[in-house]
This record gives sequence, C-alpha cells and structure tokens, in this order.
Amino acid sequence: MPDKIRRLKSFEFPLAVEWAAKEGWNPGLADAEVFFNTDPEGFWGAFDKQGLAAVISAVQYSSDFGFVGFYICRPDRRGSGLGYRLWQAVLEGSVPKTIGLDGVVGQQDNYRKSGFEFAHRNIRFGGVVTASGETPDDLFTLAVDDIAIVDAFEQTCNLFAESRIEFLRGWIGHDKHKALALKGPMGVRAYGVIRPCLEGHKIGPLFSPNAKDAKTLFCALLQSRDDQEGKVYLDVPEPNQAAVDLATAHGMVPEFETARMYKGTAPKLDLDMIFGISSFELG
Repeated sequence: MPDKIRRLKSFEFPLAVEWAAKEGWNPGLADAEVFFNTDPEGFWGAFDKQGLAAVISAVQYSSDFGFVGFYICRPDRRGSGLGYRLWQAVLEGSVPKTIGLDGVVGQQDNYRKSGFEFAHRNIRFGGVVTASGETPDDLFTLAVDDIAIVDAFEQTCNLFAESRIEFLRGWIGHDKHKALALKGPMGVRAYGVIRPCLEGHKIGPLFSPNAKDAKTLFCALLQSRDDQEGKVYLDVPEPNQAAVDLATAHGMVPEFETARMYKGTAPKLDLDMIFGISSFELG
C-alpha cells in the first residue's frame, strides 16, 4: 500500500516512545501518557505496509505557540524521504505563529531551511549524585490543585512561552512524579519535578530565581527518590552559567546537547531562572 500520513491514536503513541528509548533519549516512564494528553491532536505518523514508519509531534499550546519533537524515522526507512514528507505535511498545516524545537546540533542547517533560527544550546548533564542538605520550612509538595498557581508563576516570570495547564496537570499530578516547591508571594517562588526514566531519574523543570533556591530544590528532589543510587539527568540551557555550575558542582558531566530553535518570533524567556527545562520533546 502507499505510504499514509495521519494523526496517531493514543494506543499507537507508546511505540514512538519506544523508538525514542532506542535512540538513547531515555524517556520517562510516564512520558507517553502525559505527552499525549497535553494535545491528543498533536502526534502524527507515517505508515507503510509494515506499519508505523515515522513519527513527529507538533503540540499546540495555543494559536501563538507550539513545539515540535519526537521526529524519528524507522531505521529501514531512513534516507527514503518519508520522514521529510511527514515533516512537511505536519509543519505546513501548523497553526501556531511561533514553533519551537530542541534538535540535534547536526541538523541545524536542515531546520534553518524550514525557517527555524538558533536561540541557544541545551546541555544534558548526567551523573550519580548523592543527596544532601536540610529540608527548609518553606518547602512543600505540589499537587494537582496547585497547577493554576504554578502556571501563573511560569507566565509571570517568563519561564515558558505559553500557558500549559493540561501539561502541568499530568506532569505535577502523575503518581510517578514528585513535584516540590518553595513558598513565595505568588504561592511559589521556585519549583521542580523529578521523574523516573528507563535509566535513573530526570529533573525538569527546575525553575528558581537564584542559585541558592535551585540547589535547595535540586537536593530535595534527589532525596525524594526511591532509588538513591541511580543516575540523575538535568537538561540545562547553556546561557545560564549558574545552572551549569549547579550540575558540575554535583559531579554531573555533559552527555548530550540540543539546539533550541524557533520558527517565528522567539519567546523572551528568563533563562537565568531556568535551571532545568521540562523536556526536549515538549519544551
């Protein structure tokens, strides 16, 4: 049969996450569920006679902002042009005025041909980290009831390009994730989330007004793990030197990097407060 492009159904998307795992992206154990529920219309696949052959996500947060990820082609179809046809079909029909992505650095030129411009590098740090530090009195666990406060905090402080209530509902509310915050005038002044992955744990986001609060949250999140011996990962925007210092001070080393790029007007994010991004797939 000829190749066919269509939106993925919920039961088909976990295969895309399996492919991401094989590519070494180390997805979180609950990523498939949370990501898909953020925008069920935003996940696409190209199919051939063997089934799913290529995938891409184009999550729409609003008419102003979207994010592209999960751009993977089945190994036997790489070089056939199928992945690019899927890219064109999905991106040409996209609604948001601005679209972001975190792509491998080697693909920057290809993304530029599609109108994306480089913003900054993100670096994935990894390492076996020992938790330390006392628990401050103003530390508390975030719950689903807090998502409106968290969303307002993100928007007021320019930590994400758009309101993302649905994403936060799953990210903060999932029972496999641990979300912690420090109290502040807006309800929170800093917060972070840690989640179990195929290997170890990832921390993200980690949003803080200063290095001291970031370290406090970082250590508290580490202490909340069931597995205190496993590896930990933190995806850091390179322009935030304090975030780089936080990772290296805990013995973490660079393992992977991406190019954050935007098509359209790039959002004015406060990178000095972003000590860890949420994910390379959804921003």
